[in-house]
Amino acid sequence: MALGQWCDARGIADPPVIRALADRTAQSPASPAIRATLGLSERDAVRYRHVRLACGGTVLSVAHNWYVPARLTPEMNRTLETSDTPFGKVVAPLGFRRERLGSQRGRTAECPVGTVLSHRAVLKLADGRAISLVVECYTLANLSRVAD
Repeated sequence: MALGQWCDARGIADPPVIRALADRTAQSPASPAIRATLGLSERDAVRYRHVRLACGGTVLSVAHNWYVPARLTPEMNRTLETSDTPFGKVVAPLGFRRERLGSQRGRTAECPVGTVLSHRAVLKLADGRAISLVVECYTLANLSRVAD
């Protein structure tokens, strides 16, 4: 949502549609710290989704997302597994809120070289249960000039 607005404001692509280009072979098991953030035991299922968020042909962000499939609808899980729809758009009907856990200029261990800004956030339902932990790695393309 916000990334699409950014893409539009910067004139990066027309139409300013964000696609989540998923690496369906990527794996990153949830660490004990991730499970604790999500409020899960070691037995609870966690899925991982690694995407490049692109507007037109421009990759604006690389994202790592650990999420709790049991807290989503079956249709949401299917969409996440089979489409290029961004996570936030898929789960928007749940009315989640985003809680930023950290932000820093440059990269973190999860982010690729060339990252200009890194965010770590948890998405929570109204009842406080977490549905996702996301690490976002924003690329230099975000600093491109506005199209004339």
